[in-house]
Amino acid sequence: MKVVFLLFDSLNRHALSCYGNKQHLTPNFDRLAERSVQFERHFVGSLPCMPARRDIQTGRLNFLHRGWGPLEPFDHSVADILRSAGVITHLITDHYHYFEDGGAGFHGRYSSWEFIRGQEKDKWQPQFLENEALYKNKYEKNQHDFSTDINSKLPYFINREYLEKNQQFPLAQCFDQGIDFLKKNGNKDQWLLHLELFDPHEPFFAPERFLKNYPEALSGKIFDWPSYGRTDISPSLLNKLRANYSALIDACDHYLGLFLDEMDQQNLWEDTWVILTTDHGLLLGEKEFLGKNRPPFYNEVAHIPLFIAPPNSFNCSPQKSKVLTQTIDIMPTILDIFKQNIPKQVTGYSLLPLMQKYSEKKSRYGCIFGQFGSAINFTDGRYSYFMYPLDPQVGDLYQYTLMPSHMRTFFEVADFKDAQIIKSLPFSQGFPVWRLPVNPDTKANMVKRYPLLDAKTVLFDLDEDPDQRKPLNDLDLEISIRKKIIRLMMENDAPEELFSLYGLELNKINVSST
Repeated sequence: MKVVFLLFDSLNRHALSCYGNKQHLTPNFDRLAERSVQFERHFVGSLPCMPARRDIQTGRLNFLHRGWGPLEPFDHSVADILRSAGVITHLITDHYHYFEDGGAGFHGRYSSWEFIRGQEKDKWQPQFLENEALYKNKYEKNQHDFSTDINSKLPYFINREYLEKNQQFPLAQCFDQGIDFLKKNGNKDQWLLHLELFDPHEPFFAPERFLKNYPEALSGKIFDWPSYGRTDISPSLLNKLRANYSALIDACDHYLGLFLDEMDQQNLWEDTWVILTTDHGLLLGEKEFLGKNRPPFYNEVAHIPLFIAPPNSFNCSPQKSKVLTQTIDIMPTILDIFKQNIPKQVTGYSLLPLMQKYSEKKSRYGCIFGQFGSAINFTDGRYSYFMYPLDPQVGDLYQYTLMPSHMRTFFEVADFKDAQIIKSLPFSQGFPVWRLPVNPDTKANMVKRYPLLDAKTVLFDLDEDPDQRKPLNDLDLEISIRKKIIRLMMENDAPEELFSLYGLELNKINVSST
C-alpha cells in the first residue's frame, strides 16, 4: 500500500472553489476533489501549528494538557509505528517549526526526511542588518520589525532577498522533491510520503508570476504579513493583504497540479491513497479580525478542508461527506490503510468505514477543539459553542510534559516554581510527567504572548447563522452541549482542574457564567 499525505498550513476552506468559492477558482484542488471523499464537516483539533501536528501524529488532542511543544517520549507517532512495521516513511517539508526547540522529536520518527529552508522566521541566512533603509522602503510600515529578538520578522526580510535573488521558492522546491520521490519510488510498495507545505501561511510570499492577476498586491509597498488581532488597517491595505493571500493560493494550486500530473502519468491512482488537509485556517478581516490565536475560533479558522482520494481498488466512489471529523482522525485512518493496530490511547477514529456507503458506523456526536489556555470549543456540525474560562486571569492552569520547551526557547527556571512530578497520566504509558503551573511572568509562554480578544462564551446555530454573527440564547441547548463537552473532556483524559476552570462540574452543570 502507498499513501501520499499532503499537509498545507493555513489553507482556508472558503478559499477553494470546490468548497463553494465562486470568485476564486482552484482547478487543481477541484481536480483532486473529483477523485475524493470531500469532507464537508471537518474541524481542527489543537491549535496552532505544532499542537496540530502532534494531533496528527498521535491521534490525540494536545491542547487540554499542553501548549506548543515537542513530541513526547510516550507519544505513539504514526510515522514511527509505520517505520517499525517496515513501511518507508519519508517527510519533505519547509515547515521550519519542526527544527526549533518547540518542534523537537517529530522529523526523527521518519525513515528519512528533507528540509527546505527559508520560510518565514527560519534562522537560515545570517542576520546582519545592513539594509534597514531598503526594507523600510520595500515594506509597509505595519510590518516593520527589524529587531534582533528571537521572535522578530527580520529573518523573513533577509531570507526573502536571498530567495528572490536565486529564484528559489520553498513551495516549488517541496513539490519538486515530492515529484522526484514519485519518479524514483512510484513503482515500489509500502511507503508513506508526507509532503508538507508551509504555504499559504503568512507571510504571503508568492512568486511574482502568480501576482499578475492581483494589481492590489503589486502596487506600492509590500504588505503580506498581518499582526494577529483586530482589523485596524485601512481598506486598501486589507485588499492588498487578501490579494497576496489569493496569489499564494494560486501558487499552491499550480504546484499541486504538477504533482497530480505525475500521479496521472504513473497511474498511481490504482494503488495509492492521497490525503490532503491543513492544520487550521485564518481570518483575513472577517469578523473584523486578522490571523488566529487571539480572536475566537470562528469557522474561518476551525472549519478546514479534508480530501481523501482512495485507490481504485477501494470500494468507495467520490462523494461529499457530511460526517463530522477532525484532525485527530488522520492518524488512525493512515494506520488503518496500512492494516496496523490503532493504539488504545488514540481518541480519533479511522475514517475508512465512514467512506464506504454500506458501512453502518455512525459518526461522532461532537468534537472539542482549541488552543491551550483559551476557549474549549465545541461543534456537532449544526451548532458551535465557544466556552471560555470563568476568569482567564484567575485559576489553575498546568502544562503536563516531559519536554519543557516553548516555541523557540526552553522553559525558564520560573516555569518550574511549584512544579510537581506526576507518576503517570492515562495516556503516558507509565512515564512520569512534569505538572508545571503556567507562570504569566515568564517570557515565552503563548498564553501571555497572545492575549485573548472577545473572550465571551457564545453559542451559534450554523444552519441559520453560518457567518456566526448572531449568538443564540438557549439555556437548555447550552446545558446539553456542556454535558457533551464534559463527556468529551473525560474521553480525552482532561486534567481535573480544567472542569473547575471552565465552570464545569462532573455531577452538575454550572451555567451561571454564561
